[in-house]
Amino acid sequence: MQDVTLEQATTKIHSFNTIATLVFHINYYIDAVLKVLQGAPLNAKDELSFNHPQFESETEWQAFLTKVWEEAETFAGLIEQLPDSKLEEYFTNEKYGNYFRNLHGIIEHTHYHLGQIVLLKKLLLDDRVG
Repeated sequence: MQDVTLEQATTKIHSFNTIATLVFHINYYIDAVLKVLQGAPLNAKDELSFNHPQFESETEWQAFLTKVWEEAETFAGLIEQLPDSKLEEYFTNEKYGNYFRNLHGIIEHTHYHLGQIVLLKKLLLDDRVG
């Protein structure tokens, strides 16, 4: 992501989500689970996970990416500190399954959308697309 400009991040290709939308979507769930790991209640709604702000400048885009990286680092650090026994406990509510299921789901979800971002970057760099 470090080489993705605001223009590239917000360029719409066909009916695909933009890179900016996908980065926001990935981070939306990381941020929600991060807050739970920090002791807050779960507060996320799937229908809000694609509603990113409009980035008006390269500075705003880069600031957003910095926030994403910082939250990812904090998230990883908190996971490292979790005792193994916590992984089998319910994640905020029995209906959500255990911590392991949710943390593993975040990893799978992130990898899935990172794959989409890689493909979008390739399309953006292909002169025949536009």
